[in-house]
Amino acid sequence: MMLHPTVAAVTDRIRRRSAPARAAYLERIERARADGAARKNLSCTNLAHAFAAFEANGKAALRAARWPNIAIVSSYSDMLSAHQPLERFPALIKRAAREAGAVAQFAGGVPAMCDGVTQGQPGMELSLFSRDVIAMATAVALSHNAFDAVLCLGVCDKIVPGLLIGALHFGHLPAIFVPSGPMTSGLSNAEKTKIRQLFAQGQIGRDALLETESQAYHGPGTCTFYGTANSNQMLMEVMGLHLPGAAFVHPNTPLRDALTQAAAWRAARITALGDEYLPVGRIVDERTVVNGIVGLLATGGSTNHTLHLVAIAQAASITINWDDFGDLSAVVPLLAQIYPNGEADVNHFHTAGGMGFLVGELLDAGLLHGAVLTVAGEGLAHYREEPYLDNGVLAWRPAPRQSGDENVLRPAVRPFAPDGGLKLLSGNLGRAVMKTSAVKPQHRAVEAPALVFDGQDALMAAFDRGELRRDFVAVVRYQGPRANGMPELHKLTPPLGALQDEGFEVALVTDGRMSGASGKVPAAIHVTPECLAGGPLAKVRDGDIILLDGERGVLEARVPVAEWAERRAEPADLSANQHGSGRELFAGFRANATGAEQGAFAFGSPAATEATAASQVTPAYDHFALTGEETP
Repeated sequence: MMLHPTVAAVTDRIRRRSAPARAAYLERIERARADGAARKNLSCTNLAHAFAAFEANGKAALRAARWPNIAIVSSYSDMLSAHQPLERFPALIKRAAREAGAVAQFAGGVPAMCDGVTQGQPGMELSLFSRDVIAMATAVALSHNAFDAVLCLGVCDKIVPGLLIGALHFGHLPAIFVPSGPMTSGLSNAEKTKIRQLFAQGQIGRDALLETESQAYHGPGTCTFYGTANSNQMLMEVMGLHLPGAAFVHPNTPLRDALTQAAAWRAARITALGDEYLPVGRIVDERTVVNGIVGLLATGGSTNHTLHLVAIAQAASITINWDDFGDLSAVVPLLAQIYPNGEADVNHFHTAGGMGFLVGELLDAGLLHGAVLTVAGEGLAHYREEPYLDNGVLAWRPAPRQSGDENVLRPAVRPFAPDGGLKLLSGNLGRAVMKTSAVKPQHRAVEAPALVFDGQDALMAAFDRGELRRDFVAVVRYQGPRANGMPELHKLTPPLGALQDEGFEVALVTDGRMSGASGKVPAAIHVTPECLAGGPLAKVRDGDIILLDGERGVLEARVPVAEWAERRAEPADLSANQHGSGRELFAGFRANATGAEQGAFAFGSPAATEATAASQVTPAYDHFALTGEETP
């Protein structure tokens, strides 16, 4: 199938935009690639330290430098459901590596925090920057220069992007991502949402809410809604960094164990010591990044990846921006309806045909680059297959060519929507993104007076006092990466959703984030530039008419041009965000954070970010002069 012209055009402009930096990156990969095993460049003292604690046979293999040495970098945590199954993986990997004529060493652990635990808590202000800590921890694990490949064990929100960013800074090494899989289905998402809204309205107590949440999140594996964690798994597959079909197989099952072992076998084959060398820095190219964006749009995935994919691409010296997301969203159809875009969970999606069906449909529609490198070999067609056990032996077969349930997963000729449901908004408030796929069409445009809050707790307090039973646009400001680490504002969803259900026109505008499970309330999020970097959102006052139009891509304050130009930003007291729960340790991260559209990471120049972001604010125009309305 011929590549869709928009996909081709966006890929070409990314390639041209990135060319000088990308060429330098590929040159660094070549320089970093040593002749034979990397550890041959270590001194005798270095090498002795590297295998001092190893068993005798392993020492001999490492000493000879003929066998590949596979690094295991893991986000295992006994507390977090998605990462608890990873406890068993190193032993499986080490045995499998031996069978493949390789050695595997546990190279290092990376932190794994759960947004579900920290939502609405002070610790949530560390969440986004934990991605950068994970990237750095991955680099520390690999810095010993004793490895020929890396297996990255991780699943959830910031962990997978952080692992990949870290691995891409060792782009000469092959890297395979090894997930744990989703938990089995529990209480339905619809029922969970209903109970949360009843609690927000004071109609049920904490005990009832906790029982509901415990029935929803009840066992090992990822949460089953389609938030950032499961969007990560989709991305690793459509970007060719998983073994085919690995994303959504349950933990602690024979098939999951077989896939984990197979990842070790495959890693041993694709090192520089063999004849099928597949370094991660070459796998992740402009086409792979575009494939990731297309997969995200076709499934209605997490808005967090408008940050993470930018940062991942940057680690491979590829520059993307929200224009790329917006242009692709206009032509990529929505093929899946998984909560919060629908009622189904990822287990229903997997049973209906899952990733194999999805990749096949997108390839046939010309929406994915097929001739890319993957960890499975050349060509994304490998990912049209699904794994199974044939008398206990791992094998792959063609994925279904028909959906098992078109309420969950559809062919490209009969999509749920003709576009990917991610809209770029711009206007005199800056640039933002909106997940329209989760919002009913009648709610996608709201024009109402602003109510300004300097945090989600202030909005919640106003809701509890009964002050929000009206049409309004909630402006929650000073929530960007430089202000307070850009926490998710997920606990605003139940009260705003309840007000919407009562018939009020409500919307949210913020320079912060919503959850990867951003839901039914229209929300312009990640507003850039953020308030603390001079963003115009800080100029909004209570009562200003705000237009959020998810159909036309407009975000503006309907204030006369002259008045808007004279108005100054209203400062906020951020002292409470500087200490407690370790926040003081992240002051340097906040000070150096780039803007949301630049990936919101702490390795860039804030001055350059502000200049770039400010240039992308649409100049204010005189709405009243254009429309002929009377100036108030």
